[in-house]
Amino acid sequence: MTDPSLSAGVRDEQTVTKQGAPIARVIDGVRIRTTPHHVDHRGSVFEIFEGINDYWDEPVVYAYQFSVRPGQVKGWGLHERKRDRYTIISGEVLLFLYDSRADSPTHGQSMRLVLSDRGVRQVTIPQFVWHLSVNVGSVEAYLINFPTEVYHHESPDRLLLPWDAPEIPVDVRAHLPIT
Repeated sequence: MTDPSLSAGVRDEQTVTKQGAPIARVIDGVRIRTTPHHVDHRGSVFEIFEGINDYWDEPVVYAYQFSVRPGQVKGWGLHERKRDRYTIISGEVLLFLYDSRADSPTHGQSMRLVLSDRGVRQVTIPQFVWHLSVNVGSVEAYLINFPTEVYHHESPDRLLLPWDAPEIPVDVRAHLPIT
């Protein structure tokens, strides 16, 4: 006889391969990277930038650190000229992305990505891709951004929408920490 509570359950779906690679379709132009991380009895070090290579295909021209407090949301934001290149230093952030580019092969697609010091540490976000960060941890999350152009204080390259904007068909509320 089958336990009646089993019929109410929903079968979990595969999210990664046996090797740990995500199976979800990635938005065109988004790149993710798990950095080399070295640990010994003295502590640890992880590599952020090793010069121009397969991941860093443009020079570093500007960098800044930002944080997201526990349970807080930053975004939606979009850039028309520059790409963001985030590196998480500490904490855990759930990053939402939405492709609004009409000519993109992934137009209308959304994706979620966890940035963490225990996994994916770096992500590159192309122009015209909306992005939003949610701190899903219990401590402040710290990130460094290495955008592909300097910030222009007099004319910021950034469009903003509220986190629950109806223009973006992503249910962020379903992923917010329960308080």
